[in-house]
Amino acid sequence: MDYFAYFTSLSEVLFDNYNKHFAHMFHFCFSKKFLLVFSAVLITAFFALTFDTARGSFDADRICPEFVGNIDKECEKIGDVDCRAILEQCEKYYQGKSEGYQTEISKIKQKEKTLQSEIGELTNKIKGINNEIYKNNLINKDLGLQIGDTEKSIKKTNTEIEKVQERIGVLLQLQYEQDRKSFLEIFLAETNLSAFFDDLAALESINQETQKLLGNVKNLKSSLEGQKELMVFEKKDLEEHQILVKLQKEKKQELKNTKNDLLDKTRGQETLYQKHLAESKSKSQKIRKKIFELAQISEAESLNLEQAYDLAKEVGKITGIRPAFLLGLLKVESDIGKNVGQCNCQGRAYCRYPGITWKQVMTQRHWLYFEQITKELGMDVNTSPVSCAVNGGKVQWGGAMGPAQFMPETWAKLNYKTRVENITGVRPANPWRVKDAFLAAALYLSDFGADSQNEINEIRSARAYLCGTTKLTWTCRIAGGAGYTYKIMKQASIIQDYVDQGVFN
Repeated sequence: MDYFAYFTSLSEVLFDNYNKHFAHMFHFCFSKKFLLVFSAVLITAFFALTFDTARGSFDADRICPEFVGNIDKECEKIGDVDCRAILEQCEKYYQGKSEGYQTEISKIKQKEKTLQSEIGELTNKIKGINNEIYKNNLINKDLGLQIGDTEKSIKKTNTEIEKVQERIGVLLQLQYEQDRKSFLEIFLAETNLSAFFDDLAALESINQETQKLLGNVKNLKSSLEGQKELMVFEKKDLEEHQILVKLQKEKKQELKNTKNDLLDKTRGQETLYQKHLAESKSKSQKIRKKIFELAQISEAESLNLEQAYDLAKEVGKITGIRPAFLLGLLKVESDIGKNVGQCNCQGRAYCRYPGITWKQVMTQRHWLYFEQITKELGMDVNTSPVSCAVNGGKVQWGGAMGPAQFMPETWAKLNYKTRVENITGVRPANPWRVKDAFLAAALYLSDFGADSQNEINEIRSARAYLCGTTKLTWTCRIAGGAGYTYKIMKQASIIQDYVDQGVFN
């Protein structure tokens, strides 16, 4: 847009509306024409300072959010060329923000990973402590049972001691009574003196055995009491240790809870950064779509390689496809739009087989889709060019449409038409339109992994473009899949060399 003319017109309106207020003030110094020109220059200079990206004065923080938020209206105000210049700056701005958010997310993920590892270690330690507590409880319970059994044994031993003591008492009494008898009493009472002494000796022997038994029982009691005391001490010591173990568990659990809280907060931060990242990516995508829309290329125009590379570069920003690879494929498919089909093309400037119709080159499953496509575009189904291979006057294959050589069923049924429309905003999408063809081809390649820009994935996606599968099947081999893929990669390599040498700069 011509800023000077635009703002001269604007200034004239302003001048006429406020003429009554300012005419007397300026009339003696300036003519009306001079004031209009001067005002236009000032306004133009103001906007030039605002949008002068070349001088590095572009205030992206202030300009981009509002500009991208009202992208269509803003572009209408300033024209396509200036709009594209601003959008390119805003795209860099949002790409920078996305990279910053991605860096922060990576840091947060690393922190999250560390926290998860620490929480895992704490969880394992708490499990170990729980096992120890469980084990100690079992030991404590066993000690309690043992102490109870020992107490029963001590009680039983006390009973035995009492019985032995009673026996000893009886024996002592008998011995005492025997000891008090006189010789005359013994003589008169006993008919056999030797029997008397035998009884006395037996009584003495029983008394000694009983005394010995009493000593053994007392020793047993003492031993049992010692064991009980030891077990009581051990049980007490274990209970005190159990208190320490439980305190340790509580401490570990408290630390784990703290780490879990920190992990929740960290995840909250990640969610926030992910939201900002998604917003930045969304705005970048919106900008890319608008820049792609602003690429003014006529449907009938044959692109030179530089123009084709510029368009492929914009498509690459949207789809992730390497521009040189996309051009390599389109070079093989249609010489980048120069050859969009030599059959069903009556009336065109260059038509090799005007008499071969679309029904002759397509299998029947494509017919309905081809009719729908041409009807929606307002094209004549009988003069819309399609590809074909003719050998000895006999059609070998054909039916592909436009620069990207899409088959009708693939274009319509597999939703490439709809996906292109959703990106460009132009309906209906047209497989013969250069921009739509470039975009559709890139979308197809990205569906088979070429957006990784890995050479192996590019080879596989190129094979899929011809065969519908990334594998070099027998059918694909017969169709020439190996040679086709080689040609594409060869052309992509040549174009990439041009790019690396700065040919397109």
